[in-house]
Amino acid sequence: MTDDLHTCSYRVASSASGVPTITNNTAAGQFEAVTSAGLARLKYVRRDNALDLLHTEVPPAAEGQGIGAALAAAALQHARQEGLKVIPSCPFVRSYLRRHKEFADLVVTG
Repeated sequence: MTDDLHTCSYRVASSASGVPTITNNTAAGQFEAVTSAGLARLKYVRRDNALDLLHTEVPPAAEGQGIGAALAAAALQHARQEGLKVIPSCPFVRSYLRRHKEFADLVVTG
């Protein structure tokens, strides 16, 4: 294990595939989950004291299994643990945040 790739402590149960392990690949700027259909990812850029969550991508054969939600939750939990705010540029992350008000305090406002 290198400093560029580490496992996040936050995991979300997936209805069809169990509990995905989410890793934060800092070198690639993305949270990742390995699925049987390929790599799912949530791309981000660090901007000062915030994570700009840019794009969530889940292989079509793995959609609907909660993997995108697990990626979003892991990124938000990571931001909370690191004392960072989030910029929800990704439409999927914005939708996730509307359903999960417990992360509202992390969103950059103004």
